[in-house]
Amino acid sequence: MEHTEEVEVVESGAPSIEELKKSASRMSNWRARLAAIEELGKLGGQQAIDQLSRMAKSDTVHQVQAAAHRKLRELGEELELPARKSGELVKGVNKILLRIKKSLPEGHSYEAFKEKLQKMRSDVYDIYEGDKEAGFDQWLEQTWASLTRK
Repeated sequence: MEHTEEVEVVESGAPSIEELKKSASRMSNWRARLAAIEELGKLGGQQAIDQLSRMAKSDTVHQVQAAAHRKLRELGEELELPARKSGELVKGVNKILLRIKKSLPEGHSYEAFKEKLQKMRSDVYDIYEGDKEAGFDQWLEQTWASLTRK
């Protein structure tokens, strides 16, 4: 399922800093945050740099952190790229996923599980989808299959 939110624009056709800050804060849509980074880079200025710095330091998706870092460097700012997190990106993710699996009827499909995860915990879905990229479905399906209902 594709996320296709676009950055809203003001009448001049350019997005306002406030709209870009909103897009940059959409924690359940890493693609919207990437789009916001591009626009913030075009906009420039201290407010854009401040927002990009926050994203480079603390976004939950490394791909977004790296894009913000690149944009900041293009704007002449110097900072270190945060290290890519490994292991559990969301504390207690297996418990979260197990709760979702248990909430579904016995014999449910992987697709039903994936859909419910996306609806119930879009933040978790977004973080792992952004981190795993093309390997997300394989990772999620393997994780789903390994969860025991006990």
